Amino acid sequence: MQRDGNPLKGVALVIAATLLFATGDTLGKHLSMLYAATLILSARYLINLVLVLVTMWPRHRSAVWATHRTGLVLLRGLLLAVATLTMLLSLRVMPVAETVAIIYITPVLLMLASGPILGERVPLLGWLCAALGFMGVLLIARPGSGLDPWGVVLCLINATLGTGYHLLTRILTRTETTMSLLFHTALVGSVLSVGLTVALGVPAWPSIPDALMILIYATCATVGHLLFTSAYREAPASILAPVNYTHIAFATLLGWLFFAQLPGALGFAGMGLIATAGLLSAWRASR
Repeated sequence: MQRDGNPLKGVALVIAATLLFATGDTLGKHLSMLYAATLILSARYLINLVLVLVTMWPRHRSAVWATHRTGLVLLRGLLLAVATLTMLLSLRVMPVAETVAIIYITPVLLMLASGPILGERVPLLGWLCAALGFMGVLLIARPGSGLDPWGVVLCLINATLGTGYHLLTRILTRTETTMSLLFHTALVGSVLSVGLTVALGVPAWPSIPDALMILIYATCATVGHLLFTSAYREAPASILAPVNYTHIAFATLLGWLFFAQLPGALGFAGMGLIATAGLLSAWRASR
């Protein structure tokens, strides 16, 4: 029998996690303009892999990497690793707020993809959410917005990869353990990022202050995911899903503070439409 959680604690954990994610996004933008994205990605995933092994292997041993559907588990890790790379590349040329807002179209894409792939019915409200979400993206990335078109494309690729990642997560949680999914995500990300770093080379190595910044970036991502996972032990998704959108608020604030980048009125309207679509999708799921 599962113990009763603490919804207030769950909300606090999600807020802390989204603050760490937004901090990581801001650091990622700064670092990606100075160093190869593959180098930054390598640090993130290697730290993640070490933490998973240090915390789980002494107790669970080989169960940490035991799988039933190895191919799909590896594919899931690959999707997330490439999505993270596209995030860094988009942040290099895009403001933090708009980048984060566009990738939050993922819950809407997930709902639409669940129909043909998982056999779930998409009701009229679901299509309304999709329309609102895509209108939001169009407002943010409209002609004349000043956003880099390639950056917008990378954001949409990220959202598509994220949708596939979440679909596979829903499928694999029926047969795989959480720790195995965590381990293989870190392993695939480490192998891919280190391989790309070796193949493409490192044009410039970070200074000691920037190396510490890369360490902080990787720690923000890792600890953020741990807090996020812990939050769902305290409260149901119907309560926590709307709180995820504090990520957009934090990203907007930090992007303004550190890069003096603030969306215009239409950009804010687009972000609001995407958040509304996500909130309605979460409400529909809770029903």
